[in-house]
Amino acid sequence: MKPLLSLPVLVVLAASAFAQDVSGTIEINRKLTKRSVTAPIPLYQRGAVVPLEKALPESSLDFERSRVVIYLEGQSLASGGSAANDRYEMQQLNREFAPDLLVVPIGAVVAFPNLDPIFHNVFSLSKPKSFDLGSYDKGDSRKVTFGKPGLVNVYCHLHTNMSGTILVVPNRYYARADKQGHYEIHGVPPGRYTVVAWHKAAGFFRKQITISDAQQTVVNFLLPLAAEQPQTAGEHETSTGTAGSQ
Repeated sequence: MKPLLSLPVLVVLAASAFAQDVSGTIEINRKLTKRSVTAPIPLYQRGAVVPLEKALPESSLDFERSRVVIYLEGQSLASGGSAANDRYEMQQLNREFAPDLLVVPIGAVVAFPNLDPIFHNVFSLSKPKSFDLGSYDKGDSRKVTFGKPGLVNVYCHLHTNMSGTILVVPNRYYARADKQGHYEIHGVPPGRYTVVAWHKAAGFFRKQITISDAQQTVVNFLLPLAAEQPQTAGEHETSTGTAGSQ
């Protein structure tokens, strides 16, 4: 005879059975990201010559939409969610961070491998996680564990043109929008949540939703930002729109 399942297990199974997807579209109608300005190679060069590559996106609006991160906030959602074998890394390549935008859940370990034939010194002074990895050469790598949610801005002491961003989200329920602005977050259990959309230049936008077993939840965002009114990455802005359900 098989053992009976405990009540907590039954609750989890029931919630999983009625889990729904959250999807939607991010609309951006103007360019938000300023073009990076870098000095000639001799000013930053340390040792071997390393080309500085900064390819422009094929379409500025496609690029902007693909830079939007969407995630859920809610007390009933388990924090973290990074599996032991999940690997995250931000490379140093061609005197740039690659990728220059990384999204990880709480508890994630991020590697910073140096692929350039020169030294780099990766550091951050951000409140969610500050660190200084010291100088290390090609083929070496250092790791950092991110235990608090928030924005972590990453730089290099030796090359001031280098900058990257790590967004630490509170759980595994997150997604990146594609070039058309579409996104999907799968398997969300029933409950009340906040959907957060973030863009580095536009800031944070929030909408409240309720997930039930009887509907599919669609949440669309419009991210306007006037060029003369920049918003710092640490500021939060709550959208005035409402989440739609279809």
